[in-house]
Amino acid sequence: MKIIIFGSTGSIGIHLVKQALDAGHTVAAFVRDPAKLQIKHPNLHSAQGDLMDAASVVKAVKGHDAVLCAIGSGRKGNVRSQGTLHVIQAMEQTGVKRLICETTLGAGDSRGNLNFFWKYIMFGMFLREAYADHEKQEAYIMRSNLDWTIVRPAAFTDGPHTGVYHHGFSATAKDVTLKIARADVADFMLKQLNDSRYLRKAPGLSY
Repeated sequence: MKIIIFGSTGSIGIHLVKQALDAGHTVAAFVRDPAKLQIKHPNLHSAQGDLMDAASVVKAVKGHDAVLCAIGSGRKGNVRSQGTLHVIQAMEQTGVKRLICETTLGAGDSRGNLNFFWKYIMFGMFLREAYADHEKQEAYIMRSNLDWTIVRPAAFTDGPHTGVYHHGFSATAKDVTLKIARADVADFMLKQLNDSRYLRKAPGLSY
């Protein structure tokens, strides 16, 4: 499959690129600075541009079968939501339908999965702006006409790629650890390319 990855040099994106190449996909990594893309592979090329420049996003998206989005912007700003909006608009303009986007566990109706610490301390205080940006990001996706899947991972760890985790659990589930390795987030996102189970849904992801 011919895919493009946004956020390709980030902590999730690097795993997406590596695993997608291992799976035999042809990968375009959207980057502002191609020098930051350290991976070399015959099926990988960089698509240079800026997420805040809608025209460069349109140019990059055109001709792909699917888009994977793992945009990060730290604790502040609106890069996640505004960048994702540009991706959505580009897909609608170019006729690319399949979008798989990583947000966060706790967004939308998954807020009930969180414990006190994550609900009121982290997302209520320290990560309040980032959480609000994810909420806006999800709203843009859900209002689109794309074939989308929103992936809501728990807190990231640097653990190994296992392929073994809980996903699609109920919004009231309390038997999850609220942790997931970045490599397993990438694993689950890539599996959605060939699975329609979560089409236009937002599954949670955690150990």
